[in-house]
Amino acid sequence: MDSITQRIDITVTPTYLEAQSSPDTDHYVFAYTVNIVNRGEQAAQLLTRHWIITDSNGKTEEVRGTGVVGEFPYLKPGESYEYTSGTVIGTPLGSMRGSYQMCDDDGNTFDATIPVFTLSAGVVLH
Repeated sequence: MDSITQRIDITVTPTYLEAQSSPDTDHYVFAYTVNIVNRGEQAAQLLTRHWIITDSNGKTEEVRGTGVVGEFPYLKPGESYEYTSGTVIGTPLGSMRGSYQMCDDDGNTFDATIPVFTLSAGVVLH
């Protein structure tokens, strides 16, 4: 899934980590790789993150924090940044979505939308 907000293009690719998961104890581990591309005409820096993680039982967890993986990427026009992180949910199927607060060189802040994406431990969707 991808999303473009303020010319910030965000693509997320999730991966189920079977070796780290334990379905018998409702412990499903996922990695997700995020690619952020500045397609605008002005540089912008990522300041904070906000994630909404939902399992298939409707349990929702919100995660807020500064930067991503300890960094505050500054993207000039045309530049990209990629990182991988992870999450754990209690069901084999869930979803994530959220936003990054960005700040451009003029000091304007805006939210770049992270599109909803599915976390699936090999579950077949009909």
